Amino acid sequence: MITRRAVLGGLLAGASAPAFAEAIERSPVPPPRPGKGKAAAAAGDAGRSARLVEAAKLGGATGFVVLDAATGAVLEARAADVPMPPASVAKAMTSLYALDRLGGRFRFATRVLATGPIEAGMVQGDLILAGGGDPTLQTDQLGDLVARLAKSGLRGVTGRFSYWDAGLPGLPYVAADQPVHVGYNPAIAGLNLNFNRVNFEWTRDSGGGWTVAVDARGERFLPAVDLVRVAVVDRKVPLFTYEPGATREGWTVASAALGKAGSRWLPVRHPGLYTAEVFRTLARAQGIRLPGPDPARGIAGSEIGRIDSDPLPDVLRDMLKFSTNLTAEVVGLSSSGGRDLAASGRAMAVWANETFGISARFDNHSGLGGETRISPADMAKVLVAAEGGGRGLKPLLRDFGMRDDTGREIKGHPVKVLAKSGTLNFVSGLAGHIVPPDGRELVFAIFSADAARRDRIAVADREEPPGVKDWTRRARRLQGQLVSGWAGSFG
Repeated sequence: MITRRAVLGGLLAGASAPAFAEAIERSPVPPPRPGKGKAAAAAGDAGRSARLVEAAKLGGATGFVVLDAATGAVLEARAADVPMPPASVAKAMTSLYALDRLGGRFRFATRVLATGPIEAGMVQGDLILAGGGDPTLQTDQLGDLVARLAKSGLRGVTGRFSYWDAGLPGLPYVAADQPVHVGYNPAIAGLNLNFNRVNFEWTRDSGGGWTVAVDARGERFLPAVDLVRVAVVDRKVPLFTYEPGATREGWTVASAALGKAGSRWLPVRHPGLYTAEVFRTLARAQGIRLPGPDPARGIAGSEIGRIDSDPLPDVLRDMLKFSTNLTAEVVGLSSSGGRDLAASGRAMAVWANETFGISARFDNHSGLGGETRISPADMAKVLVAAEGGGRGLKPLLRDFGMRDDTGREIKGHPVKVLAKSGTLNFVSGLAGHIVPPDGRELVFAIFSADAARRDRIAVADREEPPGVKDWTRRARRLQGQLVSGWAGSFG
């Protein structure tokens, strides 16, 4: 049986983005420790950690803290009060914010409304696809909804086919400092589909030309997308160009970057229109004839079909696992009612600072971009306080597991590392819980950033700049070494 979560995983498996590849690469098994006094042990741990940071050669700054989860007592720290960019670790705060503001029973709803009665299969009026902001809506769900409508006897409308996407602010991207073509920087609207991306596929034909296709593929439905056009151009750079339009989105791609065949996801900047077009294509395949979609003037009408998202905790669990930026921004905007991401981020910061007694700045809810700041001490303090207040994230966090010196996970290891990671160019973070089968539970936060090096990268080169893979590997190795050392020393 194909589940919605399996479809989500498939959609994200091919994403070309640092945010979708966040994990500790190495978390060596803690070495045996000789018996020693507490003061000497603490001094030894601090010295070991300092040597590990120096050996990582990350440049910039690295700060961390590890706390006793029950008391909040600091066990070891380095530059713990220095505000740093958390990257996607910010999604942990967004999750707490959404659970507090929206509640654990909250679901997003996508509805089909009819403004008049249905007679002989025809809506006597307009049909409206009304978005509730669902960031997890997928093509297969739309296809199943259309099939249910067709089975009920629906065959068309006498009026307009409209889409309503005004439930959330319409924003063309999450962060302005990212390359135009990266799928992890999507548009945002009240009606979203496939994380607001389309699949671009190319094949080299026998004559030396190219066959291209653009679709909104799911596991069981494969509707073509006319909104987005992609042309292959004989050049080496730039890799992509983008030309926006009111009803069309045009891309060109450099032929030198393509092999014989392949595919990748491209962002869509008109998600409401995109979703409506896919709905109309799926409807036509089921015998339901609809006119071309246009924006709805309102959402009055009788509900004749709907799709409900998973409950909010499940949505957040997938967001934390796959680090989906669209989900983070949608749940944040839904929680704050902000007019844009900056205003919404400020509202979350006010909430976090007042609720937990910290001093943090949030530019958005996903951590994409370099302006958000929180210190390791404040991040760890929030995790401790949230657990104590019965609203923690441990059930939603991924278990990274303990790993050996080769980076392989030790299957069945009794110590759990329940955490959220974050990655930007020359920025890496990890925060969460170290949970032994017995003994003391720990909370930690580790942030590393070479902000000056990141800021020197041209925007067009920020998908994968030179040196970033090796830097990220070393940052993650450092995180694993620190975590394993703390588990052995304090847990």
